Amino acid sequence: MELNYYSDLAVRLVNTERPERGEDSLTSVEAVREMCGPDSMTARRATEADVTRLRAVRTRLRAVFTAAAEGDEVRAVDLLNSLLMEFPTSPQISGHEYLDDEGRPRWHMHLAEHPANATAGYAATACMGLAFHLTDLGVDRLGVCQASPCRNAYLDTSTNRSRRYCSDRCATRANVAAYRARKRRKSELENEDGAATAAGRGRTGPTSGRTAPAVQRATDDTDG
Repeated sequence: MELNYYSDLAVRLVNTERPERGEDSLTSVEAVREMCGPDSMTARRATEADVTRLRAVRTRLRAVFTAAAEGDEVRAVDLLNSLLMEFPTSPQISGHEYLDDEGRPRWHMHLAEHPANATAGYAATACMGLAFHLTDLGVDRLGVCQASPCRNAYLDTSTNRSRRYCSDRCATRANVAAYRARKRRKSELENEDGAATAAGRGRTGPTSGRTAPAVQRATDDTDG
């Protein structure tokens, strides 16, 4: 099993909640099983108690992604280390279920856990996978979507570390919103410039009709 799969487990758990929208899909044991995968050992082990347990782990994992997205690498690592200590796992070499063309095992790393419950098993593999991802690619590869109000977590696998959104949909929505904001601001500035120009014309316009008689009276007095 690929280690990237394990890190995706962390993203999957965090994104069962959308705090900015007040949405939470992790509300039942059925939801837990769906998140884990119906055929997984964790899903078969899940109980109602795991709903509350996984929500607690989810909050702590979101804090890891948030710290990383804010550039606080030390805090992100400290938070993840705390989870790793609480939910340990044992890396093992596996491969008997994957054979090459000659019938030889394709050896790979497997994260074996011996959990007391479904939450412990899920958290152990998710956190270890995230740790591998972080140390291999960098803390800045852990992100939080910048398309408000999404705030989904994501793993940046782009070649130039440029990812800012969790999906193409959010990227498009954010770009459209930014374009509309620029267009609106341009219109406001044009209106302000027009109002200022009109006001300037009012201040420098022709003199009022009362001035001419005063000038005429002054001339008559001089002639007298």
